[in-house]
Amino acid sequence: MIFSELVFDLQSELKKELVQIRFLLKKSPGSGYTRIVEIGKEVGKKYNIKLIVNFPKQGRIDEFDMYGKRDLSLIIDYDRKKFPIDRELIKQKAKEILGDVQTQDAYMNDDTEGVRIYTDSWKIDILPHSVHIWTEFNEKVTKFCDWLMENAYQMKKK
Repeated sequence: MIFSELVFDLQSELKKELVQIRFLLKKSPGSGYTRIVEIGKEVGKKYNIKLIVNFPKQGRIDEFDMYGKRDLSLIIDYDRKKFPIDRELIKQKAKEILGDVQTQDAYMNDDTEGVRIYTDSWKIDILPHSVHIWTEFNEKVTKFCDWLMENAYQMKKK
């Protein structure tokens, strides 16, 4: 449930500061974006995760009601090169929870491994040290990410 909690905390903090964020974005878009990034980092720190709020497409930063509800990067441990579980289990669980998705090994080289889960419209990049979620967090995506945090990253609720 770590992912669910983290996302809830992030959304709450962003909502608390939305008036200031909107003001900053209007006055200086760079300052507004910087504040959003800072909030992500502050929330992530509570979970010992580097949390990055992304805006991969132009105009998304103006979709205030979606802040913290899509496009996040969670850096768990930069030094980790291998998953503590088999990649095939990650792919199997993705299909089980997310349904009709494609899976593939990704970012594979001599000393690292990764998995990509995707459809025609979104993707989740899963690396031993981080997960990058490029979609909206619906119930299935949230459930899968909770499973990932507990099993692929061995992070449990304290």
